[in-house]
Amino acid sequence: MANMKTAISIEKSIFEQMNALAKKSKISRSRLFAIAAREFIQRNKNIDLLKSLNAAYEDLPEIEPIVAKMRSTHYKIVDNQW
Repeated sequence: MANMKTAISIEKSIFEQMNALAKKSKISRSRLFAIAAREFIQRNKNIDLLKSLNAAYEDLPEIEPIVAKMRSTHYKIVDNQW
């Protein structure tokens, strides 16, 4: 995979924290920023997927009333069996 060089501007405190974490993790700052960017991208893909799933299922009936009715029916069936 090809690497690209870039310059970014970030708050000094974030830079210092990333620098300390890179040293602690024994990886380069560049590697740490790449990992952070990859995780941020994946998190946003997951959020987009969740939104798509929610949109696909939004027209389904509410589950709670159905579950409550099932519990009531189930209780009547098994009452006094134990």
